Amino acid sequence: MSTDLTPATDGPAPIRISRRTLLLGLGAIGVAGAVGAGGYWLTEGRSHESSLSFTTPLRIPPLLESEIVNGERVFSLTAQAGDTQLVPGVRFSTMGFNGNYLGPTIRAARGEHVRVHVTNNLTMATTAHWHGMILPASQDGTPHQSIQPKSTWTAAWQIDQPAATLWYHPHPHGQTELQVGRGMAGLFLIDDDVTTNLPSDYGVDDIPLIIQDVTLRGGGTRPGPPTTAPIGRIGNTVIVNGTHQPHLRARSGLVRFRVLNASAARCYNLELSTKAPLRLIGTDGGLLPAPQPLTNLLLSPGERAEILIQVPKDADFVLRSVPHDLGMSRGDNLTSGADDTLDILRITRTSTGIDGVLPDTIPLTAHPRATGGLAQRHFALGDTTINDKTMDMDRIDTVVVAGSTENWTITNTSTRAHNFHIHGTQFIVDTINAEPAPSPNRGWKDTVLIAPQTTVELIVPFSSFADPTTPYMYHCHLLWHEDQGMMAQYVLTDEEHPRASWLPEHDEAHH
Repeated sequence: MSTDLTPATDGPAPIRISRRTLLLGLGAIGVAGAVGAGGYWLTEGRSHESSLSFTTPLRIPPLLESEIVNGERVFSLTAQAGDTQLVPGVRFSTMGFNGNYLGPTIRAARGEHVRVHVTNNLTMATTAHWHGMILPASQDGTPHQSIQPKSTWTAAWQIDQPAATLWYHPHPHGQTELQVGRGMAGLFLIDDDVTTNLPSDYGVDDIPLIIQDVTLRGGGTRPGPPTTAPIGRIGNTVIVNGTHQPHLRARSGLVRFRVLNASAARCYNLELSTKAPLRLIGTDGGLLPAPQPLTNLLLSPGERAEILIQVPKDADFVLRSVPHDLGMSRGDNLTSGADDTLDILRITRTSTGIDGVLPDTIPLTAHPRATGGLAQRHFALGDTTINDKTMDMDRIDTVVVAGSTENWTITNTSTRAHNFHIHGTQFIVDTINAEPAPSPNRGWKDTVLIAPQTTVELIVPFSSFADPTTPYMYHCHLLWHEDQGMMAQYVLTDEEHPRASWLPEHDEAHH
């Protein structure tokens, strides 16, 4: 099913396309269609050769209000559908939480008991999955906690994990790509009592960036069907926080960005047009011990990163996605958007405001490294299978002892790129093809990109939430692959098992 439907209006929406993009589009006839014959481009947006044109103020998702009831912080979400003008003059059929596109940012602190009421005003079943959260399986929002139309589901748990940028999205079996692709996504921020000197004023110097892609037909006047690539549906137009061609006017010289790839399949290889470094300070599950300077940062769907960007006075530059290698054939990389250059966000600053101080360290305990003696498991990723099986809601694929730590080895045996997400935990990427994981994969992760013919070793600490009858999921987070059945289930049992000696005391919450 297409995630982009007939627009409500047909007003003009000029598109700037580089000569390189034109050649790519003409070379993709049969995949993306021919210009003038109802086709569309693989890449849309301001080309890097043209003058800066991103002028729409970046929308900031509002913080979701809450109230304290009987010692719990209580939130309410409503899943709903509508139509949204994501591009000037062009409206899209969309879905969201507490609005027609995306959802508000939920924020809570470590140690708090939270309760979230989720009401479904859609015409189809949905769920609310707390991606990256360590919580009981019955509260996880998997396909087993389906919310029927006109019904309300409530999840309640105590937050007990370090400060992190998590997110929430629907997880209905077979329709996740449809619902997430139409906009059902929002951030879930966890705070803790560890004092840092990082920018922390939400919406001012602490900025969320929820990146999705949609598709415009040639000419940019109406939605069209996305490209069907080996990794899923690829749109040709980038939308950030619901903003087309967004512009952020920085109020200080150091800005923290919380980046979420909420696209169904497209990967983003982020860099600055100035070639200045991106300083990575956090991965999916929390902060790093110190900023890591990077030239590029590749994020696959579901992955998050916290980065610091220095913005000099009178600056005017672009955060963009540039070509990257997904390890597939040249043609598969092309149709999957890996050759595209896409501007994400224009960043400027006037001569006012403070410059900010780049921290040398972040006061957290160093991340763990594995020791021997861990239980070993091996998984092979096929085109849309895990260990040659597709998803069966009634089958438990893996049984894990609650509170234990295991070594999971995942090999991508297919010719397609995949990524791998495990519910209910944060893991450490120990090695990639037997080599130590590079900087972007150090730290707590819950989703990792795995290129074809690549093997990753994960150190996975599991929580103590034993429930032998309610499963968690592990799956490819390229949503078309997930919907095709590239997903399996594990449960936690309550057998005795010693705590792994390598986990630092600071991260006791992971057990």
